[in-house]
Amino acid sequence: MASPQGPEDDIFELLKRKVDPKAKEEREQVMNERLQAQYEKAQRRLAEVIDFNSTLPVTVSSIKVLGARYTRKGFLERVFNPLLSANQDRPYTLAEVLREAQISADKLQRFDIFHQPVSLYLDRPSPIDPSTSPTDLAIFFTVREKSRVLLKTGTDLGNTEGSAYGNLLWRNVFGGAESLNLNASLGTRTRSAYSVSFETPVQSNPDLKWEIGGLASSTHKGWASHEEVLKGVVTKLRWNDSVGNHELGLSGVWRQITGLTPGASPTVRHSAGDSVKNSITHTYFRERRDNPLLPSRGYFLKTMNEIAGWGPLRGDTAFWKSEVESQAALPIPIPGIKGDSGISLTTGLRAGLLYPLALSEDASPQASRINDRFQLGGPTDVRGFRLAGLGPRDGPDALGGDVYAAGSANLFFPFPRVGADKPLRLQAFINGGRLLALKNLGDDNVDSQAVQKSVSSTIAELRNGLPCLAAGVGIVYAHQVARFELNFSLPLVLRRGEEGRKGLSLGVGVNFL
Repeated sequence: MASPQGPEDDIFELLKRKVDPKAKEEREQVMNERLQAQYEKAQRRLAEVIDFNSTLPVTVSSIKVLGARYTRKGFLERVFNPLLSANQDRPYTLAEVLREAQISADKLQRFDIFHQPVSLYLDRPSPIDPSTSPTDLAIFFTVREKSRVLLKTGTDLGNTEGSAYGNLLWRNVFGGAESLNLNASLGTRTRSAYSVSFETPVQSNPDLKWEIGGLASSTHKGWASHEEVLKGVVTKLRWNDSVGNHELGLSGVWRQITGLTPGASPTVRHSAGDSVKNSITHTYFRERRDNPLLPSRGYFLKTMNEIAGWGPLRGDTAFWKSEVESQAALPIPIPGIKGDSGISLTTGLRAGLLYPLALSEDASPQASRINDRFQLGGPTDVRGFRLAGLGPRDGPDALGGDVYAAGSANLFFPFPRVGADKPLRLQAFINGGRLLALKNLGDDNVDSQAVQKSVSSTIAELRNGLPCLAAGVGIVYAHQVARFELNFSLPLVLRRGEEGRKGLSLGVGVNFL
């Protein structure tokens, strides 16, 4: 006779039954909603407690950083000393302590030596310590240091060239957020490039950094039938403020124009040989775009000024070079569509001037060299023209220019059946520009008055007639590391000697006009 089923048999039978996926999903949703409600209730309670006690006077008696195994104590003291009550001229309130502690945690994260997030919590000091008072608080920061040595290899695409690279990064070299960076790359245009740089924050300030390094590279410039070899040293000071980001640099570079092709023009052959450029540069930029690779709102502004061979800089080339670049993006709302429609208008503008200077008070200003001039045209700036297709030429070679201006307007649409939240767009664009050499200046030395007159007349020439123009449509994809464009372009205005490109072109880069 069969024995009756016990509770254990019922349990096994229940386990064997198949669970309805829909019922399981509903149970999980109910559980998640319950946990979310409990979390929100705890957060509200915590906010109420903090708000109720926000005006209580407190003193910060000690600060400890847990997990900073390889970071110097003196470095951390300079970061946190301003937070200690002993260094304040008045007592804190609890709300002020929380705000200042969070600012210090954010400051730690900007050194790029700790994983996110940097946790902090407050505690009362030990009650048996006779040196403490009832208002004392101890602040604890919990960090997890990033790997000190990082070796990375891979391939890279950008600004119309591809390359294979290797990078060695050594973080927190001496325990003060210093970094040593070694790079090596081989590419289609930049045949080889090697660099080493050492960077350190100044006075434990993540917004003020100093860098020194060296570089060596060999770049094939097929548009001008030569190869350029560079070797030099550079030092930079970077800082951030409420206006934007700044970089002040001093460099000394030995340059060689070599590897001329058999068909190189007489102008390029005349420019071949060695030169030394010692210069001071200042770069400023302000980034307010929501996505630098494919912006839908915001703006970007960048200026670069370089002075070479002036005063004590010496070398054998002297000039002042200035560039400005701006971009603005505006979303276009569509009636009946809630939220972001994915349609946006982006406009860009670039301009530059190279002003010849004299190497000394007794010397005359020099005409610019081919490796200092601007180049314009290609799939990442003025689309619809060949690489370096705008500006003066000598036979097959693009010689570059001393004054240029370029602009573009791009209208972006969401890709059909993809959605506005994806980084894939259709675009329609029109862009154009002009690149000119200084007028009435040959290779012979001239006086400063002649240079000034030539600059004025050349800038005036920019407004004489229509610039070179091209329009087209294309597909844009913004990957995390680069932007890809496949465009069909049609030149509309083309000046004599300049090279347009009708048809399909592929642009890959991180900085598009």
